[in-house]
Amino acid sequence: MDIPWLAGGDFNVIWDEEEKFGGLPVTLNEVNDFRHWMNTCNLFDLGFKGSIYTWWNGRAEEDCIFKRLDRCMTNIEFQQMFPGIEVTHLPKIWSDHCPMLLKCDLETIAIKKSFKFLNFWTKHSTFKDVVKANWQAYFEANPFTLFNHKMKRVKKELSIWRKSTYGEIFKKISSLEEVVKVHEAQFEINPTRANRERLCKVQVELIKFLALEEQFWKQKAGMAWFNDGDRNTKFFHAQVNGRRKILQL
Repeated sequence: MDIPWLAGGDFNVIWDEEEKFGGLPVTLNEVNDFRHWMNTCNLFDLGFKGSIYTWWNGRAEEDCIFKRLDRCMTNIEFQQMFPGIEVTHLPKIWSDHCPMLLKCDLETIAIKKSFKFLNFWTKHSTFKDVVKANWQAYFEANPFTLFNHKMKRVKKELSIWRKSTYGEIFKKISSLEEVVKVHEAQFEINPTRANRERLCKVQVELIKFLALEEQFWKQKAGMAWFNDGDRNTKFFHAQVNGRRKILQL
């Protein structure tokens, strides 16, 4: 392969014994074929940030097993195209495998954001109060001028309200992901039931905020037909980024 090539995902095999914790000892037969394939294809492991293990068997104590089964590999041509590329292992939430975040270090054109009303705002207990308090006009004018004035005022106050009420959700998700990483690391070092319970507790808290993030991306991408409960932010991001590229053109 003489063109840029990226191979990533769950290869269901480890590279060496350092990429496994617990279970039966590692044998050469488990890794030789995988190493031979990588060398034959001239692929190089991109490395990672975060926990060394990407898979957990869901058990604790002596039955606990961790492995690094997921990885991203590229050839030299791909690395030359994206010299700042890096891989991060994210917390395990919805699966026994952790997601991998791949950054290619590309600059994007900033787009001026316009006001957009998000449907899930109406579910918040203070939403109606904000609208009611600002749907006021303290002067006399024709109906169209009054309506325009009210809309601008409500839009301005809703923007401020959104930042203070929902703007922190994405920061909360980021901080909770870091907390989950810490508890994952503690559980990997000492896989006791107590550490497992603490890990599950912070995972549940993160899931609550991810559910709200799902509603945001669902409307942002214009995918109202997507079934409730299904969460695929990668798909949502792709739809949004596609629209942004059209706007840039």
